[in-house]
Amino acid sequence: MTAHPRGESPDPAAEDHEAVEDAVTQAADTPDARGAGSAEVADDGTDGADGTEGAQDLEQAPEASASPAPALSEAEAELAAQRELRERIERRKAEKEAPITAGAKLSGPAADLLAAVRAVESGEKPGTAFFDSPASAPAPRRAAPVPAAPVRPSPAPERQAHRAASPEAAASVGEVLAEGGAPGALAGPAAATLGEGAAGHLREDPWQLLSVPGVRPEQADGFARALLGAGCGPDDERRTAALVGWLLERAALRGHTAMDADEVRTALAGFAVTDPAEAVQRAAAEGVVLVFQDGEADDEATEPTDTEETGGTPEDGAPEDEEPVRVLLGLDRYALAEESLADGLARLVNTCEKGADWADAAAAAPSPSAGELIRAAATAGLVAHSGGETARAEPAALLAAAHGLGLRALGTTHSEDGRRRLAAAAGDPGSAVTLSSLLSGEGGPGRDADGAFALDVLVVLDAPQLDVETAAMLVESLADGTRLILSGDPGVLGSAGAGRVFADVIAARACPLVVSRTPDPGPIGELVSGIGAGELAAVEAPGKEVVIVPVRDAGEAVHRTVQLVADSVPRAIGVPSSDTQVITVGHGGSAGTTALNAALKQRLNPGPGRFGGFDPGDRVVHVPSPGRAVPGSVVSADAEGLHLDCGGTPVVVPQGRVETSVRHGWALSAHQAAGMRWPAAVVVLPGDAAKGLSRPWVYTAFSRGERHLSVVHGVDQALPRAVAEVPAQERTTRLRPLLEALPTPDAS
Repeated sequence: MTAHPRGESPDPAAEDHEAVEDAVTQAADTPDARGAGSAEVADDGTDGADGTEGAQDLEQAPEASASPAPALSEAEAELAAQRELRERIERRKAEKEAPITAGAKLSGPAADLLAAVRAVESGEKPGTAFFDSPASAPAPRRAAPVPAAPVRPSPAPERQAHRAASPEAAASVGEVLAEGGAPGALAGPAAATLGEGAAGHLREDPWQLLSVPGVRPEQADGFARALLGAGCGPDDERRTAALVGWLLERAALRGHTAMDADEVRTALAGFAVTDPAEAVQRAAAEGVVLVFQDGEADDEATEPTDTEETGGTPEDGAPEDEEPVRVLLGLDRYALAEESLADGLARLVNTCEKGADWADAAAAAPSPSAGELIRAAATAGLVAHSGGETARAEPAALLAAAHGLGLRALGTTHSEDGRRRLAAAAGDPGSAVTLSSLLSGEGGPGRDADGAFALDVLVVLDAPQLDVETAAMLVESLADGTRLILSGDPGVLGSAGAGRVFADVIAARACPLVVSRTPDPGPIGELVSGIGAGELAAVEAPGKEVVIVPVRDAGEAVHRTVQLVADSVPRAIGVPSSDTQVITVGHGGSAGTTALNAALKQRLNPGPGRFGGFDPGDRVVHVPSPGRAVPGSVVSADAEGLHLDCGGTPVVVPQGRVETSVRHGWALSAHQAAGMRWPAAVVVLPGDAAKGLSRPWVYTAFSRGERHLSVVHGVDQALPRAVAEVPAQERTTRLRPLLEALPTPDAS
């Protein structure tokens, strides 16, 4: 088989928000909305090929997954628990400056922060003065929970995962939006984002509309002009502060926890800000962003000069051969999460005790790599483990060994499918839960009075999918002495949320790293292993494990995809349509998930879509929170909402959230498919997909099929170029230097 797709990978978190953005842009394109600025044109495809004629046999092709839900859903419970954890994190970091509301008058802590910013600008203090020293005394350590009293807290019914504004607040916001010519569809999201006083906030500062998902600067500018008249301009302090925050929020959607100050200034200039350097300084003074330096150098060598802060030229007499100091800007939520995570990981490393004798368990391990992993876990509080799908047997062996020693051990995965596979490998259905259910309290052990899990060993699979905020909450929930093993495939796409926790832990050499020597078998395993090394090589596939289906355009790509799923794969491979997953680059375009799902529904489950576009039997994907995609099927609908069956678990999606959190699921993006596998996968690469391809994208998509992989191929040489030349997109984070600066037992 000779496989032939390149470009930057799509924004994973943006995919989860795309439905909201589509609604915003469609509403903004109405006559009532045009006063709020130019609306974005949605990139969703609308027409799909019929896909019902002339089925092509795989033999002729070139080689190459209900009762009402409880009062709180799992997502609601998870987010409620996350809020509790974040509050505890903030209490532990109480010595840090509290964030200051943008636009507030400077007094008290705000005045102190302004003085600190000016000290950084003048070179009197390093940028790290905004934070406590990484080497400062660790937070008070939590004692391990007693196993006799685990508690599984039930979130109070009044806690809402998705904060809903009162009808009165939404109505008041709607009036303000109407005055500014903005679409009324933004009333609910704006009230939920800005709180009960949203209407007053928008009147005083119309650019706060930028904090609503999907709103663009040009739309906020139009809204502000309509409310404020000629009195507002591009250098209005409210506008520049909102733009700085918006730029960092957009960067977070691309995975960054911080942004280079020069990049922020350049972007501000593109929005007609006359003095971007002054705008950044004001934003820092008002607490919109935090300023710090890249932590790679010593404090004495990283004090920024006025030149570095303003982006000017060196003053006379300044040494020209000094390497410029990189100044970063970050939002406090990610700075807090990264520092809390670094402290928590150091706590686990420093409180690990040898305890039980693991020697016999390591000797009895099913493979050399599994034995190496068990020996590493015996002596370290934090261990990283990397490997492909077959290597998941190694953390499963570790779980079995820990149970054999009488330890409380648990494995977590990104998806329910991954949980089932881990539990099967470990031979114990109760040995694994999804990470979301563990954090929400729906699964796993209970917590002690201090909120710690009753665990001695925690194995986190699919670790590349961990974003920094989730990781911080998880580590905060582990007692001193708990062993944490982060396991995953470094070749797959990264997390939907901000951060690159797994990669930063490995790069910082903060713990032992066990690299599995167990390869994935068969033609698909051979193909994917080559992709991980940057090579798209021909593989022998005598059993039609890998098949290439050439296409000339997007219309033919949709047509051939429907043929494969509905006819060819079931007949030639023996995998039914329900076990075949279509994967494509994005949601929009003529062969994106929208177009493919429309064509697949027409063939596999035609119907009028009487439940908000859905019919009983439709395959769907539910996105209860950003970064989580839960496959399921539609059961029914009533006044309570849309009833789904998600892997045997009944889920009810309220009517108001169906449009933004449920999509048809015959076709998914590769980001949505990460952490899951199916018996057969059909990867669709139309010509317009070339810009969205990268090595991690191809690696992730091609490795989703267990028995069979079909590639609907229309990108010609863009595929091998992407594999060879387009590596993972770098993310700007602070976790690695924070980990490198923390003391370890060896250093002590």
